[in-house]
Amino acid sequence: MRPTIAVMPLVDDERESLWMLPGYMDALREAGAVPFMPAVTTDDDEIQQIFAMCDGLLMTGGHDVEPRQYGEEPRFDNVVPNAERDTMELALLRLALAHDKPVFGICRGLQIMNVVCGGTLYQDLPSESIPMSTIISDPIRPAGARYTYRSRNAASRRNRRRRPRGQQLPSSGDTRARGATRADGNQRGWPH
Repeated sequence: MRPTIAVMPLVDDERESLWMLPGYMDALREAGAVPFMPAVTTDDDEIQQIFAMCDGLLMTGGHDVEPRQYGEEPRFDNVVPNAERDTMELALLRLALAHDKPVFGICRGLQIMNVVCGGTLYQDLPSESIPMSTIISDPIRPAGARYTYRSRNAASRRNRRRRPRGQQLPSSGDTRARGATRADGNQRGWPH
């Protein structure tokens, strides 16, 4: 049986709709998976059922992560979160951590993975006077880790970047992230 992957929906606030980039679904099919896109929900039973239905999660891009989720107050008018999506995705990620289920993050997906692991984010790079030279990341190798985190997107459309604090995770830009093993034996880069 082929693995099923829950692909987190992109939310269009203006059209009050959910959507997905066909390339994500096509790539998962080509890799041998059966992708599906669940509706955004904050209902615990529905979240549990979504989690039970999948073998892995694809955390997509989109809205900003609500700063309160990483212990900060919103400081900028251009921060546009989606509370329902944050609630659902944080719950699914915590379940994935608890059950060692694989997760792949793209843009916001990496940001929310960082938040669930205790990290923070810059809310707005230009407003926080972050030099552009620091946005283009050189490989960061946490002490004792065998994988490398590398940013492939110099500045996301929403000008967000993971702050240096928090757990480093393999990213889509690292071809070694799949099946990577940390020095502590962890196969997916998730903290235990």
